Amino acid sequence: MPVLLLFLAVAVVTALVLARRGTPYPAAPAAPAARTGPRRPGARLRVLAGCAGAAAVLLYLWGALCVAWAVMGAEDDGAGSAPMLPCRIAGHPERAARTVDYSVSWLPLDFRCETADGESYAPGSVPGYVNPGTAALALTAAAGAVAAGYTAQAHARSAARDRP
Repeated sequence: MPVLLLFLAVAVVTALVLARRGTPYPAAPAAPAARTGPRRPGARLRVLAGCAGAAAVLLYLWGALCVAWAVMGAEDDGAGSAPMLPCRIAGHPERAARTVDYSVSWLPLDFRCETADGESYAPGSVPGYVNPGTAALALTAAAGAVAAGYTAQAHARSAARDRP
């Protein structure tokens, strides 16, 4: 939950910075304007797609780090390593005692503990918001990129029609 709040705070700050037109600092008097012409069509959609894509990558990396941490805990062969540390769930010691192995999935991110009778269970090593959040952000990035391309193409067509 704290990580989700951190991502939400970063998203809000990014939106506020991108929405702000001016800068809080005065420009140097001799500095020429960086861009004098109109904005390219679909610029905001490209920014949205880029931010959503970057957030999807960061969220996926967070989930991959959680999976790697669970694998490191399962591979630890020190004292108290049986049953495997990531497979211990509070309130279910009998299930953890039957654990014999684990399996890892990188797409979607998942860490599962396998029991001696062939069943498997997810101990909750990967937070529940990682896979749906990554998918939603990746779809938002793709939709933003497609919409930016469509907007640019529609603008180019209308400009070509307006020429004599």
